[in-house]
Amino acid sequence: MKELYFILVILAGLSIAIQTGVNAQLNVLLKNPVLTSLVSFMVGTLGLLLFILFTDRNALVQQYPNLQTHWWKYTGGLLGAFYISVIVIVAPRLGAATTIGFAVASQLIFAVIFDHFGWLGFPLKEVTLTRILGVALLIAGVYLIRKF
Repeated sequence: MKELYFILVILAGLSIAIQTGVNAQLNVLLKNPVLTSLVSFMVGTLGLLLFILFTDRNALVQQYPNLQTHWWKYTGGLLGAFYISVIVIVAPRLGAATTIGFAVASQLIFAVIFDHFGWLGFPLKEVTLTRILGVALLIAGVYLIRKF
């Protein structure tokens, strides 16, 4: 079963690489990274709405008993909008590999920290020398991609 998750994550990574180029090209047309992000999210929202309509119509009308929670749990969309806006600005200047390399390296660095402290509900996973070495190798890879 874990293999399926690995395949899904690989496909998600592929989609991010494609999305980087697609949104950069949309920004060439729209000439505004925030508007580009808005259009990107509107299309994504429409796609998710259609998916729900065709797979689980009840999800739109169910009563959720407890939507009151910490404010930060609702910021995922804003974080995504920030990410897309930055990528749209940066990718045409640095290239896809460098942009995604830096993004992935920073994601991994912070993911190791979040795991170590169990932040955001992640299971605790101690920082080990092996994990640090993995992050260091990824950073070295980003350096090599950028340098050559």
